[in-house]
Amino acid sequence: MPTYSSSSVSEHQSQTLWVKDLSKSCYQDDQQLKLRCLQAEVDSLLEQLQNLKEQRQAATAQEE
Repeated sequence: MPTYSSSSVSEHQSQTLWVKDLSKSCYQDDQQLKLRCLQAEVDSLLEQLQNLKEQRQAATAQEE
C-alpha cells in the first residue's frame, strides 16, 4: 500500500484548485456537477486514508 506524505496532500490541493479552474471554463453545468461530486468523493477518501495512516502510526507507537 502506498504511503502519502504532506507533499501528496499539497499536490492534491493544487489539483483541486486546477479542477475548479478547469470546470469554470470547459464543462457544461451537468458535467461541472459530476466533476464536483467526484472531487468531493476524492477529498473524502483522502481524509479516510489519512485517518487510517494516523491510526496505524499510533498503534505502532504504542507497540514500541
